[in-house]
Amino acid sequence: MSEPATVPVPLARAGFGGALMGLANLVPGVSGGTMLLATGLYPQFIAAVAEVTRLRLRPRALVLLATIVLAAAIAVLSLAGPVRDLVVHRRWIMYSLFIGLTLGGVPIVWRLLRPASAGVWAGCVFGIGLMVATLFVQPSGAGSGDAARIAFFLGGLAGASAMILPGVSGGYLLLVLGQYVPILGAVDLFKQALLGGGDGGGPDLALAMRAASILVPVGLGVLAGVLGVSNLLEWLLERFRKPTLGALLGLLLGAVLGLWPFQRSVAPEMGQVWRGVRVTPATLPQIDPEDYPLERFAPSAGQVAASLMLIAAGFGVTLVIGRVGVSREASR
Repeated sequence: MSEPATVPVPLARAGFGGALMGLANLVPGVSGGTMLLATGLYPQFIAAVAEVTRLRLRPRALVLLATIVLAAAIAVLSLAGPVRDLVVHRRWIMYSLFIGLTLGGVPIVWRLLRPASAGVWAGCVFGIGLMVATLFVQPSGAGSGDAARIAFFLGGLAGASAMILPGVSGGYLLLVLGQYVPILGAVDLFKQALLGGGDGGGPDLALAMRAASILVPVGLGVLAGVLGVSNLLEWLLERFRKPTLGALLGLLLGAVLGLWPFQRSVAPEMGQVWRGVRVTPATLPQIDPEDYPLERFAPSAGQVAASLMLIAAGFGVTLVIGRVGVSREASR
């Protein structure tokens, strides 16, 4: 796996692939690994990660990783706020798109594991069962104190490990863990802190510390995932390739179970105690809309049609990107 990292990669392509990877990590259903595969960077990226984790610090691998990571970070900082607002205020639209984007990864993984074996189907059942289990343990929030820090660390760990493999969406895992919107909000808050809270008066340390209370444990989880889980996944793929890919397929198929699109945020009722606060006309504005409870609603015929179109569009986007990546890998 170390040889591909020695192949020179134009920095412009590395930057473009990194930006797509960052955008993918904001969108549940899209895999950062798929974006790198589509831009022809996946083998070099995995090889470079493996070299760095083994302390083989070759300049070419370091430059490649630095370019990809920097471009991904810029994309995340720039787009986290808009994507978060769309999820909070246009949930059924975004969830419909996420379903399509998620299912679009299924053909990508299927091509990797053909022909199917008993191990594939066993892994697939395990992956689906794992996603079903997340529906019953999905929290309404991350909690507070040490519990919140542990939850965000585990979220970063899951997101980083999912980011390594094409077809698995780290954003989706964060979504079902109840951490997607809080983490995006923290990223946007950190951007505001760097810009002086919007008043142009220099960096806002108080805002930065609020954001850091979420982003630091998430960042540590991402680091642990990249350094540890990625190597574990590489080991599993080398020794138990079919069952591992089968579990990956099961995760994708089970992923859509938590993305029922026709639900919306509703403000807590007056007098209700919501997350330890009694709702009054004075306290309601203090509750962030991302923390509002969700309720299902009966969609109109137009909404159903629009949802199906968005699902088809999302499926097509991931499928086309995956086919481009496969074609480029075949040409290599």
